[in-house]
Amino acid sequence: MPLELAREAEQRTPTGYVDRAIQCRLSDHEGDDHYGLLTELDTYGTALWLRWHGTETALLALPDYPMTGPGPDGEGCCLFADHPEAHTWQHAPEVTSYAS
Repeated sequence: MPLELAREAEQRTPTGYVDRAIQCRLSDHEGDDHYGLLTELDTYGTALWLRWHGTETALLALPDYPMTGPGPDGEGCCLFADHPEAHTWQHAPEVTSYAS
């Protein structure tokens, strides 16, 4: 993340700290826009995201996705409202078990 965006993000967070090791949180996707979660903001239901496309980057305060998934657990989507691609409950990371 560019230094000036990192400084701006730190100023906007309640804790003053932003992890700079950012990964795209979208499921495997064909689009060129990537979104990495930086931190939750003071405003309820809003988080600070970094969007990047090639070398272009931007900070975005985006509302959380408001709905839960199907099933009895009602797992929430950990992405932002109107996000592209699948919900996080639809693309859980593959777990590899240790086999003796």
